[in-house]
Amino acid sequence: MKSKTLLTLLFLIGFTGSVYTQTENTECKKNLYIFVEHAKVGNYDAAYEPWKMVRENCPELHSAIYSLGEKILEDKIKKSSGGDKTSNVNLLMEIYDEEHKYFPDKFKLAVVLSDKALLMFEQKIGSDQEIYDLLHRAFTGDRANFKNPRALYLYFSTLVNLHKSGSKELQLVFDTYDDVEERIEIESKSLSGTIDRLLPKEEAGSLTSKETKTLKRVRTNNNSYNTIKNSIDSKLGALADCANLIPLYQKNFDAKKGDAVWLNRAAGRMANKDCDDDPLFVQLVEALHQLEPSANSAYYLGILNDKKGNSSEAIKYYNESVDLETDNYRKARILTKIAGKYQKRGQFSTARNYAQRAIDIQPSNGRAYLLIAKMYADSANKCGTTPFEKRAIYWKAAELARRARRVDPSLKSIANRAIEGYEGRAPSKTDIFNAGMAGKTITFKCWVSGSVTVPKL
Repeated sequence: MKSKTLLTLLFLIGFTGSVYTQTENTECKKNLYIFVEHAKVGNYDAAYEPWKMVRENCPELHSAIYSLGEKILEDKIKKSSGGDKTSNVNLLMEIYDEEHKYFPDKFKLAVVLSDKALLMFEQKIGSDQEIYDLLHRAFTGDRANFKNPRALYLYFSTLVNLHKSGSKELQLVFDTYDDVEERIEIESKSLSGTIDRLLPKEEAGSLTSKETKTLKRVRTNNNSYNTIKNSIDSKLGALADCANLIPLYQKNFDAKKGDAVWLNRAAGRMANKDCDDDPLFVQLVEALHQLEPSANSAYYLGILNDKKGNSSEAIKYYNESVDLETDNYRKARILTKIAGKYQKRGQFSTARNYAQRAIDIQPSNGRAYLLIAKMYADSANKCGTTPFEKRAIYWKAAELARRARRVDPSLKSIANRAIEGYEGRAPSKTDIFNAGMAGKTITFKCWVSGSVTVPKL
Protein backbone atom coordinates (compact mmCIF):
# COMPACT_ATOMS: atom_id res chain seq x y z
CA MET A 1 0.00 0.00 0.00
CA LYS A 2 2.81 2.31 0.93
CA SER A 3 4.56 1.50 -2.35
CA LYS A 4 1.47 2.32 -4.38
CA THR A 5 1.00 5.64 -2.53
CA LEU A 6 4.65 6.57 -3.15
CA LEU A 7 4.39 5.83 -6.88
CA THR A 8 1.20 7.91 -7.11
CA LEU A 9 2.92 10.80 -5.34
CA LEU A 10 5.97 10.65 -7.64
CA PHE A 11 3.71 10.60 -10.69
CA LEU A 12 1.79 13.65 -9.49
CA ILE A 13 5.01 15.53 -8.74
CA GLY A 14 6.40 14.67 -12.18
CA PHE A 15 3.19 15.63 -13.92
CA THR A 16 2.99 18.90 -12.01
CA GLY A 17 6.64 19.66 -12.85
CA SER A 18 5.97 18.94 -16.51
CA VAL A 19 2.97 21.25 -16.55
CA TYR A 20 5.01 23.94 -14.78
CA THR A 21 7.87 23.59 -17.28
CA GLN A 22 5.50 23.83 -20.24
CA THR A 23 3.81 26.90 -18.73
CA GLU A 24 7.18 28.52 -18.03
CA ASN A 25 8.36 27.79 -21.57
CA THR A 26 5.20 29.33 -23.00
CA GLU A 27 5.76 32.45 -20.93
CA CYS A 28 9.37 32.60 -22.06
CA LYS A 29 8.40 32.40 -25.72
CA LYS A 30 5.78 35.09 -25.19
CA ASN A 31 8.28 37.41 -23.51
CA LEU A 32 10.94 36.57 -26.13
CA TYR A 33 8.62 37.84 -28.82
CA ILE A 34 7.81 40.99 -26.82
CA PHE A 35 11.39 42.01 -26.08
CA VAL A 36 12.60 41.23 -29.60
CA GLU A 37 9.91 43.44 -31.13
CA HIS A 38 10.78 46.31 -28.79
CA ALA A 39 14.54 45.92 -29.29
CA LYS A 40 14.23 45.81 -33.08
CA VAL A 41 12.91 49.39 -33.07
CA GLY A 42 15.37 50.60 -30.43
CA ASN A 43 12.85 50.72 -27.57
CA TYR A 44 15.30 49.17 -25.13
CA ASP A 45 13.60 50.42 -21.95
CA ALA A 46 10.41 48.53 -22.80
CA ALA A 47 12.45 45.48 -23.85
CA TYR A 48 14.35 45.19 -20.55
CA GLU A 49 11.81 43.47 -18.24
CA PRO A 50 10.60 40.79 -20.71
CA TRP A 51 14.25 40.22 -21.73
CA LYS A 52 15.23 39.81 -18.07
CA MET A 53 12.44 37.24 -17.51
CA VAL A 54 13.56 35.12 -20.47
CA ARG A 55 17.26 35.35 -19.62
CA GLU A 56 16.69 34.29 -16.00
CA ASN A 57 14.23 31.45 -16.69
CA CYS A 58 15.08 30.14 -20.17
CA PRO A 59 18.74 31.04 -20.88
CA GLU A 60 19.05 28.51 -23.70
CA LEU A 61 15.84 29.44 -25.52
CA HIS A 62 17.30 31.66 -28.27
CA SER A 63 20.55 33.43 -29.15
CA ALA A 64 18.64 36.74 -29.35
CA ILE A 65 18.70 36.76 -25.54
CA TYR A 66 22.38 37.64 -25.89
CA SER A 67 22.73 39.44 -29.22
CA LEU A 68 19.89 41.84 -28.33
CA GLY A 69 20.68 41.64 -24.63
CA GLU A 70 24.02 43.30 -25.38
CA LYS A 71 22.22 46.23 -27.03
CA ILE A 72 19.70 46.52 -24.19
CA LEU A 73 22.42 46.66 -21.57
CA GLU A 74 24.67 48.99 -23.58
CA ASP A 75 21.71 51.38 -23.70
CA LYS A 76 21.18 51.11 -19.94
CA ILE A 77 24.89 51.71 -19.30
CA LYS A 78 24.73 54.94 -21.34
CA LYS A 79 21.71 56.15 -19.40
CA SER A 80 22.83 55.16 -15.89
CA SER A 81 25.42 56.35 -13.39
CA GLY A 82 26.96 55.41 -10.08
CA GLY A 83 25.94 52.06 -8.59
CA ASP A 84 23.30 51.43 -11.26
CA LYS A 85 25.89 51.82 -14.00
CA THR A 86 28.27 49.45 -12.23
CA SER A 87 25.49 46.86 -11.91
CA ASN A 88 24.66 47.15 -15.60
CA VAL A 89 28.31 46.80 -16.59
CA ASN A 90 28.69 43.71 -14.39
CA LEU A 91 25.52 42.23 -15.90
CA LEU A 92 26.84 42.79 -19.42
CA MET A 93 30.06 41.02 -18.43
CA GLU A 94 27.91 38.06 -17.30
CA ILE A 95 26.02 38.11 -20.59
CA TYR A 96 29.30 37.80 -22.54
CA ASP A 97 30.15 34.66 -20.54
CA GLU A 98 26.68 33.17 -20.88
CA GLU A 99 26.39 33.70 -24.63
CA HIS A 100 29.54 31.66 -25.23
CA LYS A 101 28.41 29.05 -22.70
CA TYR A 102 24.99 28.47 -24.30
CA PHE A 103 25.73 29.31 -27.96
CA PRO A 104 29.48 28.72 -28.52
CA ASP A 105 29.09 28.30 -32.28
CA LYS A 106 27.50 31.71 -32.65
CA PHE A 107 29.48 33.62 -30.01
CA LYS A 108 33.13 32.71 -30.56
CA LEU A 109 35.61 32.70 -27.69
CA ALA A 110 37.86 35.40 -29.16
CA VAL A 111 34.90 37.70 -29.83
CA VAL A 112 33.46 37.29 -26.34
CA LEU A 113 36.79 37.82 -24.57
CA SER A 114 37.59 40.82 -26.79
CA ASP A 115 34.21 42.38 -25.98
CA LYS A 116 34.84 41.90 -22.27
CA ALA A 117 38.30 43.46 -22.50
CA LEU A 118 37.03 46.44 -24.50
CA LEU A 119 34.21 47.00 -22.00
CA MET A 120 36.69 46.91 -19.12
CA PHE A 121 38.91 49.42 -20.91
CA GLU A 122 36.05 51.75 -21.82
CA GLN A 123 34.56 51.67 -18.32
CA LYS A 124 37.99 51.87 -16.63
CA ILE A 125 37.31 48.84 -14.46
CA GLY A 126 40.35 46.72 -15.25
CA SER A 127 44.11 47.01 -14.98
CA ASP A 128 46.42 46.66 -17.97
CA GLN A 129 47.36 43.21 -16.70
CA GLU A 130 43.74 42.04 -16.44
CA ILE A 131 42.86 43.38 -19.87
CA TYR A 132 46.01 41.94 -21.42
CA ASP A 133 45.37 38.51 -19.86
CA LEU A 134 41.87 38.40 -21.36
CA LEU A 135 43.08 39.42 -24.81
CA HIS A 136 46.10 37.11 -24.67
CA ARG A 137 43.75 34.22 -23.90
CA ALA A 138 41.56 35.27 -26.84
CA PHE A 139 44.49 35.63 -29.24
CA THR A 140 46.24 32.39 -28.31
CA GLY A 141 43.07 30.36 -27.83
CA ASP A 142 41.04 31.45 -30.86
CA ARG A 143 43.31 33.45 -33.17
CA ALA A 144 41.26 32.79 -36.31
CA ASN A 145 38.31 34.68 -34.81
CA PHE A 146 40.34 37.48 -33.26
CA LYS A 147 39.45 40.09 -35.89
CA ASN A 148 38.30 43.19 -34.02
CA PRO A 149 40.75 45.99 -34.99
CA ARG A 150 40.23 47.85 -31.71
CA ALA A 151 40.88 44.69 -29.71
CA LEU A 152 44.05 43.99 -31.69
CA TYR A 153 45.34 47.45 -30.87
CA LEU A 154 44.34 47.16 -27.20
CA TYR A 155 46.10 43.80 -26.95
CA PHE A 156 49.37 45.27 -28.18
CA SER A 157 48.96 48.59 -26.40
CA THR A 158 48.47 47.05 -22.95
CA LEU A 159 51.50 44.81 -23.53
CA VAL A 160 53.68 47.84 -24.33
CA ASN A 161 52.38 49.52 -21.16
CA LEU A 162 53.28 46.42 -19.14
CA HIS A 163 56.75 46.39 -20.69
CA LYS A 164 57.29 50.02 -19.77
CA SER A 165 56.28 49.22 -16.20
CA GLY A 166 58.92 46.48 -16.15
CA SER A 167 56.67 43.41 -16.09
CA LYS A 168 57.08 42.20 -19.70
CA GLU A 169 60.25 41.55 -21.74
CA LEU A 170 61.03 43.55 -24.88
CA GLN A 171 61.34 40.34 -26.92
CA LEU A 172 57.72 39.50 -26.07
CA VAL A 173 56.69 42.94 -27.34
CA PHE A 174 58.44 42.28 -30.67
CA ASP A 175 57.03 38.75 -30.96
CA THR A 176 53.50 39.96 -30.25
CA TYR A 177 53.90 42.84 -32.70
CA ASP A 178 54.79 40.33 -35.43
CA ASP A 179 51.88 38.07 -34.50
CA VAL A 180 49.39 40.95 -34.52
CA GLU A 181 50.82 42.33 -37.77
CA GLU A 182 50.42 38.91 -39.41
CA ARG A 183 46.81 38.75 -38.17
CA ILE A 184 46.12 42.18 -39.69
CA GLU A 185 47.78 41.12 -42.94
CA ILE A 186 45.55 38.04 -43.21
CA GLU A 187 42.41 40.16 -42.84
CA SER A 188 43.71 42.93 -45.13
CA LYS A 189 44.65 40.40 -47.78
CA SER A 190 41.15 38.91 -47.73
CA LEU A 191 39.50 42.33 -47.89
CA SER A 192 41.82 43.53 -50.67
CA GLY A 193 40.98 40.41 -52.68
CA THR A 194 37.30 41.31 -52.55
CA ILE A 195 38.02 44.92 -53.53
CA ASP A 196 40.21 43.84 -56.46
CA ARG A 197 37.46 41.50 -57.66
CA LEU A 198 34.74 44.16 -57.53
CA LEU A 199 36.79 47.15 -58.69
CA PRO A 200 36.45 46.47 -62.45
CA LYS A 201 32.67 46.17 -62.07
CA GLU A 202 32.54 49.41 -60.10
CA GLU A 203 34.48 51.27 -62.79
CA ALA A 204 32.24 49.78 -65.46
CA GLY A 205 29.15 50.84 -63.48
CA SER A 206 27.82 47.27 -63.36
CA LEU A 207 27.79 46.57 -59.60
CA THR A 208 24.61 45.08 -58.19
CA SER A 209 23.09 46.72 -55.11
CA LYS A 210 24.36 43.82 -53.01
CA GLU A 211 27.87 44.18 -54.42
CA THR A 212 27.78 47.94 -53.79
CA LYS A 213 27.01 47.32 -50.11
CA THR A 214 29.69 44.64 -49.92
CA LEU A 215 32.31 46.93 -51.46
CA LYS A 216 31.42 49.76 -49.07
CA ARG A 217 31.62 47.45 -46.04
CA VAL A 218 34.88 45.86 -47.14
CA ARG A 219 36.52 49.23 -47.80
CA THR A 220 35.42 50.49 -44.38
CA ASN A 221 36.89 47.42 -42.69
CA ASN A 222 40.08 47.65 -44.71
CA ASN A 223 40.44 51.28 -43.70
CA SER A 224 40.03 50.27 -40.04
CA TYR A 225 42.85 47.73 -40.31
CA ASN A 226 45.12 50.28 -42.02
CA THR A 227 44.39 52.79 -39.25
CA ILE A 228 45.06 50.25 -36.51
CA LYS A 229 48.27 49.13 -38.23
CA ASN A 230 49.54 52.72 -38.16
CA SER A 231 48.49 53.09 -34.52
CA ILE A 232 50.32 49.91 -33.55
CA ASP A 233 53.46 51.13 -35.36
CA SER A 234 53.22 54.41 -33.43
CA LYS A 235 52.76 52.55 -30.14
CA LEU A 236 55.86 50.48 -30.83
CA GLY A 237 57.68 53.71 -31.61
CA ALA A 238 61.17 54.11 -30.25
CA LEU A 239 61.16 50.62 -28.72
CA ALA A 240 62.03 49.32 -32.18
CA ASP A 241 64.81 51.74 -33.01
CA CYS A 242 68.28 50.52 -33.93
CA ALA A 243 69.66 51.23 -30.45
CA ASN A 244 67.27 48.60 -29.03
CA LEU A 245 67.11 46.17 -31.93
CA ILE A 246 70.80 45.60 -32.61
CA PRO A 247 71.95 44.59 -29.10
CA LEU A 248 68.84 42.44 -28.59
CA TYR A 249 69.35 40.53 -31.85
CA GLN A 250 73.10 40.26 -31.32
CA LYS A 251 72.43 38.71 -27.94
CA ASN A 252 70.04 36.11 -29.39
CA PHE A 253 71.65 35.46 -32.79
CA ASP A 254 73.71 32.35 -31.90
CA ALA A 255 70.75 30.69 -30.22
CA LYS A 256 68.29 31.65 -32.97
CA LYS A 257 70.33 31.39 -36.18
CA GLY A 258 68.63 28.08 -37.00
CA ASP A 259 65.14 29.56 -36.55
CA ALA A 260 63.90 30.83 -39.95
CA VAL A 261 60.89 32.62 -38.44
CA TRP A 262 63.06 34.53 -35.96
CA LEU A 263 65.65 35.40 -38.62
CA ASN A 264 62.96 36.61 -41.02
CA ARG A 265 61.29 38.79 -38.42
CA ALA A 266 64.58 40.22 -37.15
CA ALA A 267 65.84 41.05 -40.65
CA GLY A 268 62.48 42.54 -41.60
CA ARG A 269 62.37 44.81 -38.59
CA MET A 270 65.96 45.97 -39.09
CA ALA A 271 65.21 46.73 -42.75
CA ASN A 272 62.03 48.63 -41.87
CA LYS A 273 63.87 50.70 -39.26
CA ASP A 274 66.84 51.46 -41.56
CA CYS A 275 69.23 49.44 -39.43
CA ASP A 276 70.45 47.59 -42.53
CA ASP A 277 73.86 49.30 -42.47
CA ASP A 278 74.85 47.30 -39.41
CA PRO A 279 76.96 44.11 -39.94
CA LEU A 280 74.35 42.18 -37.96
CA PHE A 281 71.88 42.68 -40.81
CA VAL A 282 74.30 40.91 -43.14
CA GLN A 283 74.58 37.98 -40.71
CA LEU A 284 70.80 37.73 -40.38
CA VAL A 285 70.16 37.82 -44.12
CA GLU A 286 72.88 35.37 -45.08
CA ALA A 287 71.80 32.92 -42.38
CA LEU A 288 68.17 33.22 -43.47
CA HIS A 289 68.88 32.74 -47.17
CA GLN A 290 71.10 29.73 -46.49
CA LEU A 291 68.59 28.16 -44.13
CA GLU A 292 65.43 28.86 -46.09
CA PRO A 293 65.66 30.80 -49.37
CA SER A 294 62.48 32.85 -49.71
CA ALA A 295 61.03 35.97 -51.24
CA ASN A 296 61.95 37.89 -48.09
CA SER A 297 65.54 36.66 -47.88
CA ALA A 298 66.09 37.46 -51.58
CA TYR A 299 64.63 40.94 -51.05
CA TYR A 300 66.99 41.56 -48.13
CA LEU A 301 69.95 40.39 -50.26
CA GLY A 302 68.83 42.95 -52.82
CA ILE A 303 69.01 45.63 -50.11
CA LEU A 304 72.52 44.49 -49.15
CA ASN A 305 73.74 44.74 -52.72
CA ASP A 306 72.07 48.12 -53.11
CA LYS A 307 74.01 49.33 -50.08
CA LYS A 308 77.25 48.08 -51.66
CA GLY A 309 76.48 49.79 -54.95
CA ASN A 310 76.07 46.48 -56.80
CA SER A 311 73.03 47.55 -58.81
CA SER A 312 72.96 44.58 -61.19
CA GLU A 313 73.15 42.11 -58.27
CA ALA A 314 70.48 44.05 -56.41
CA ILE A 315 68.11 43.87 -59.38
CA LYS A 316 68.80 40.14 -59.68
CA TYR A 317 67.82 39.52 -56.07
CA TYR A 318 64.81 41.84 -56.23
CA ASN A 319 63.49 39.94 -59.23
CA GLU A 320 64.23 36.64 -57.50
CA SER A 321 62.21 37.88 -54.54
CA VAL A 322 59.24 38.61 -56.78
CA ASP A 323 59.56 35.23 -58.52
CA LEU A 324 59.76 33.32 -55.23
CA GLU A 325 56.66 34.97 -53.77
CA THR A 326 53.54 32.96 -54.60
CA ASP A 327 51.07 35.13 -52.70
CA ASN A 328 49.85 37.97 -54.93
CA TYR A 329 49.09 40.28 -52.02
CA ARG A 330 52.65 40.01 -50.73
CA LYS A 331 54.08 40.06 -54.24
CA ALA A 332 52.39 43.40 -54.91
CA ARG A 333 53.75 44.74 -51.63
CA ILE A 334 57.31 43.65 -52.55
CA LEU A 335 57.00 45.23 -55.99
CA THR A 336 55.83 48.50 -54.41
CA LYS A 337 58.80 48.47 -52.00
CA ILE A 338 61.23 47.87 -54.88
CA ALA A 339 59.58 50.70 -56.83
CA GLY A 340 60.09 52.97 -53.82
CA LYS A 341 63.79 52.16 -53.67
CA TYR A 342 64.32 53.05 -57.34
CA GLN A 343 62.22 56.18 -56.92
CA LYS A 344 64.53 57.39 -54.13
CA ARG A 345 67.52 56.80 -56.40
CA GLY A 346 65.93 58.86 -59.18
CA GLN A 347 65.49 55.89 -61.51
CA PHE A 348 61.90 56.83 -62.27
CA SER A 349 61.30 54.69 -65.33
CA THR A 350 62.44 51.51 -63.56
CA ALA A 351 60.47 52.48 -60.47
CA ARG A 352 57.30 52.98 -62.53
CA ASN A 353 57.73 49.55 -64.13
CA TYR A 354 57.78 47.89 -60.72
CA ALA A 355 54.89 50.03 -59.45
CA GLN A 356 52.81 49.17 -62.52
CA ARG A 357 53.50 45.47 -62.02
CA ALA A 358 52.20 45.87 -58.46
CA ILE A 359 49.03 47.55 -59.76
CA ASP A 360 48.52 44.82 -62.37
CA ILE A 361 48.55 42.23 -59.58
CA GLN A 362 46.60 44.31 -57.04
CA PRO A 363 44.40 46.95 -58.72
CA SER A 364 43.49 48.45 -55.34
CA ASN A 365 47.13 49.30 -54.60
CA GLY A 366 46.70 53.03 -54.10
CA ARG A 367 50.24 53.50 -52.77
CA ALA A 368 51.70 52.41 -56.09
CA TYR A 369 49.57 55.03 -57.88
CA LEU A 370 50.72 57.73 -55.43
CA LEU A 371 54.34 56.71 -56.01
CA ILE A 372 53.99 57.14 -59.77
CA ALA A 373 52.16 60.45 -59.28
CA LYS A 374 55.02 61.81 -57.17
CA MET A 375 57.58 60.80 -59.79
CA TYR A 376 55.55 62.59 -62.48
CA ALA A 377 55.43 65.73 -60.32
CA ASP A 378 59.18 65.50 -59.62
CA SER A 379 59.82 65.40 -63.37
CA ALA A 380 58.10 68.71 -64.16
CA ASN A 381 61.26 70.50 -65.25
CA LYS A 382 62.31 67.62 -67.49
CA CYS A 383 59.09 67.18 -69.45
CA GLY A 384 58.15 69.90 -71.93
CA THR A 385 59.80 72.77 -73.75
CA THR A 386 57.74 75.70 -72.44
CA PRO A 387 56.91 76.61 -68.83
CA PHE A 388 53.25 75.80 -69.57
CA GLU A 389 54.07 72.32 -70.88
CA LYS A 390 56.36 71.64 -67.92
CA ARG A 391 53.69 72.58 -65.40
CA ALA A 392 51.06 70.56 -67.29
CA ILE A 393 52.65 67.40 -65.89
CA TYR A 394 51.01 68.24 -62.55
CA TRP A 395 47.59 67.54 -64.07
CA LYS A 396 48.78 64.04 -64.90
CA ALA A 397 50.13 63.61 -61.37
CA ALA A 398 46.83 64.80 -59.89
CA GLU A 399 44.95 62.38 -62.14
CA LEU A 400 46.90 59.43 -60.70
CA ALA A 401 46.48 60.70 -57.13
CA ARG A 402 42.71 60.84 -57.69
CA ARG A 403 42.83 57.26 -58.91
CA ALA A 404 44.75 56.24 -55.79
CA ARG A 405 41.99 57.81 -53.68
CA ARG A 406 39.32 56.05 -55.70
CA VAL A 407 40.77 52.55 -55.52
CA ASP A 408 41.88 52.83 -51.88
CA PRO A 409 39.73 55.21 -49.79
CA SER A 410 41.98 54.55 -46.76
CA LEU A 411 44.49 56.86 -48.49
CA LYS A 412 41.94 59.66 -48.84
CA SER A 413 43.68 62.24 -46.63
CA ILE A 414 47.13 61.55 -48.13
CA ALA A 415 45.75 61.58 -51.67
CA ASN A 416 43.78 64.79 -51.08
CA ARG A 417 46.90 66.61 -49.92
CA ALA A 418 48.77 65.37 -52.99
CA ILE A 419 45.94 66.39 -55.35
CA GLU A 420 45.74 69.85 -53.80
CA GLY A 421 49.49 70.30 -54.14
CA TYR A 422 49.64 69.12 -57.74
CA GLU A 423 46.65 71.15 -58.90
CA GLY A 424 48.05 74.20 -57.15
CA ARG A 425 51.23 73.95 -59.25
CA ALA A 426 49.43 73.24 -62.54
CA PRO A 427 48.65 76.15 -64.90
CA SER A 428 45.87 78.40 -63.63
CA LYS A 429 42.79 79.44 -65.61
CA THR A 430 44.54 82.69 -66.45
CA ASP A 431 47.57 80.76 -67.71
CA ILE A 432 45.34 78.57 -69.86
CA PHE A 433 43.54 81.59 -71.32
CA ASN A 434 46.73 83.51 -72.05
CA ALA A 435 48.35 80.48 -73.69
CA GLY A 436 45.22 79.71 -75.71
CA MET A 437 45.50 76.04 -74.66
CA ALA A 438 41.98 75.33 -73.35
CA GLY A 439 40.84 71.83 -74.36
CA LYS A 440 44.08 71.03 -76.21
CA THR A 441 46.19 67.91 -75.74
CA ILE A 442 49.77 68.02 -74.51
CA THR A 443 51.96 65.00 -75.29
CA PHE A 444 54.92 64.26 -73.04
CA LYS A 445 58.08 63.20 -74.85
CA CYS A 446 60.14 62.46 -71.73
CA TRP A 447 60.15 59.17 -69.76
CA VAL A 448 56.60 59.89 -68.59
CA SER A 449 55.16 59.61 -72.13
CA GLY A 450 51.41 59.71 -72.64
CA SER A 451 49.40 62.92 -72.72
CA VAL A 452 47.02 65.14 -70.81
CA THR A 453 44.07 67.24 -71.92
CA VAL A 454 44.14 70.85 -70.78
CA PRO A 455 40.91 71.76 -68.89
CA LYS A 456 38.36 73.80 -70.80
CA LEU A 457 37.48 77.26 -69.51
